[in-house]
Amino acid sequence: MTNDTEVDMKDVELTEMEQEKQPMTEGEAANNHSISPVSKENGFVKVKIPEEETKFTGLSKEELMKVAGTAGWVKVRWVLLILFWLGWVGMLAGAIAIIIQAPRCKPLPEMNWWNYGPLYQIGDVNSFTASSKLKGLTEKVQVMDELKVKGLIIGPIHVSSADEPEKLDLTAIAEEAGNMTQFKEVITAAHRRGISVVLDLTPNYKGKEPWFADAVSTVLKLESALVHWLEEGVDGFLFYGVDKVFTAAPSLWDDVRILIHNRTEKVLIGVTNQSSPDEIDAMLNKTGVDLLLTGALRSTSAMDIANTVDYLYSAYGQTRLAWNIGGRIAGHLASLVGLAKVKLNQLLLLTLPGTPVFNYGDEIGLQDDEGTKNPVMVWGEKNTEAENTFKFFKSVSEKRSKERSLQHGEYLPLFNSTSAMAYVRSWDQNERYLIALNWNTTETVTLELKHAEIPERATVVFSTTDDQNGDMLKLAQLVVKPEQGLMLKFPYTP
Repeated sequence: MTNDTEVDMKDVELTEMEQEKQPMTEGEAANNHSISPVSKENGFVKVKIPEEETKFTGLSKEELMKVAGTAGWVKVRWVLLILFWLGWVGMLAGAIAIIIQAPRCKPLPEMNWWNYGPLYQIGDVNSFTASSKLKGLTEKVQVMDELKVKGLIIGPIHVSSADEPEKLDLTAIAEEAGNMTQFKEVITAAHRRGISVVLDLTPNYKGKEPWFADAVSTVLKLESALVHWLEEGVDGFLFYGVDKVFTAAPSLWDDVRILIHNRTEKVLIGVTNQSSPDEIDAMLNKTGVDLLLTGALRSTSAMDIANTVDYLYSAYGQTRLAWNIGGRIAGHLASLVGLAKVKLNQLLLLTLPGTPVFNYGDEIGLQDDEGTKNPVMVWGEKNTEAENTFKFFKSVSEKRSKERSLQHGEYLPLFNSTSAMAYVRSWDQNERYLIALNWNTTETVTLELKHAEIPERATVVFSTTDDQNGDMLKLAQLVVKPEQGLMLKFPYTP
């Protein structure tokens, strides 16, 4: 039986093979290729079943409505709805828990526009603008904006003759300075960039006594002049010799102060030669000025500077503190401290708790000419040292404008000696900044800085010698070179 079957199978296979060997007619080949579902290979017959197209169609609206009303589907919907709301409530509870557990941000202190950046004093408009008067000042506003200046102190520009009170006109602009149209253009250009304009209205600025011999009669002329300039858009006033005018006419000075302070966001700045912390404290109290420029930072002792800052900061916080070294009468920073220490003192002024005030050209190390405190400002191409000083000033000022710790952070003194000082600026959970300064011209100092609020190491952000930026330094052995200033940063740690 088996043998017969095997013979039959072989016969079939041979027959199929023989058929394959037989030539097809042209019609058969075409027919076979196009419509035959059968193909043959090695004697085996393969049947090809044509694929049918399948198309999925969902339930119709009527069918869905029928299903939606069934008990099972209603139950499923309720389960899904409950799960959705449970998930939503869970996420809400988690978010609330995170907010509650997270440390709360400290509320920002109340500040005025003059607390947010440096003020820039331009005593002689023609020296600053290359004899272009107030018109040239409008063209320089953009540069002031790039330096993150928040206020321009301009003038005096009013009509006055040395020691001749009868020729005083506090509401008229002197011809050599320009005219009212030009001054309004300056105000408009400055305000457009968020820069305020303060007018130095010191009456007898060309004479020996800033308020003439008879201060009372001068103050009487002042009130109407203040109203005039406020209506023109001026944002505040600066007066030299406030100690003298307050003593000579205290009640009249109070009227001046009230007149200015009754206007929103108007600043009253006084200037005095006093330099001791006690004298500055007394002047701030008596005169009621918002900011007082003094000679406190002209000391050659770092310890004196540190003690003055500590004293005034503890008494007033920082919104009423102003820090300057030069000025319209005192002269320029480079002439007062020496070119080698310009960047060091820029770093000091821009990082102390309070408002830094610079004389025009202090950003490039401009020096006073012999016999004048109003040297011509250098524009355009500068020498290498001036360009380097400008870039440093711009970088530090920009950093101050962005970092809350530098803008209004708390002040923590770490070290002071006759030649060096170090302090930290910190605000809430923001990055902290440590400033170390060495005024010594020949000796390197090694500061052993240790405090619960500082880490073992910090990263250099700025160095006045431009050779350590980005370095990680040990604070317990912080090496500061002669005439060098360092700004270092470290993160907040809870």
